[in-house]
Amino acid sequence: MPDCTECRSYTKFNNGLCTQCYYKQNENPWVSGVIKGRIAETIVEQLFISLGFQVFKYGMENSIPGISDLLKGVRGDVSKNIRQMPDFVVFKDKEAHFIEVKFRKNGCLALKDIESYGDYPFENALFVLLSPKHIKCISYRELKKGKEIHEKCRNWLGSRKEFETDKDLIIDYCKYAIKFFENLE
Repeated sequence: MPDCTECRSYTKFNNGLCTQCYYKQNENPWVSGVIKGRIAETIVEQLFISLGFQVFKYGMENSIPGISDLLKGVRGDVSKNIRQMPDFVVFKDKEAHFIEVKFRKNGCLALKDIESYGDYPFENALFVLLSPKHIKCISYRELKKGKEIHEKCRNWLGSRKEFETDKDLIIDYCKYAIKFFENLE
């Protein structure tokens, strides 16, 4: 059997390429990003449930099903605010928190990433960042003060005073993030 014209492996072929190389060349980055985001949201949702929180899906795709397709190309304050709705509201011990889940392969999150649509309207939101190595957390207020999440920072979700979380359980969920995201290119 001939080699893949791209990586020279001996696997099944599509137009002279192995399955992996064919997929890489024909991948839709938007769809890939949506899938990664949903996996990250599911991991965080299950983590908070395991930590004893009540978790409610809140983001636009949950609160207003089907609206994301209608908002393509639409501008204005209402569409901007709908797009920026946090993914979850979590409750425990009579406290509620907005949670926005982000996945970043590079493990970095800065204010410019959040305010790509303009000012973010949820001042008290917390951003939970999954990377192929970590689960970290930062508040929108901290981002506005110039703080960022990066590869070497110590913004561990388990260190957030808002949650008084079980660090061992979070480490278990980090393993899920590693499992699903470690082989990304």
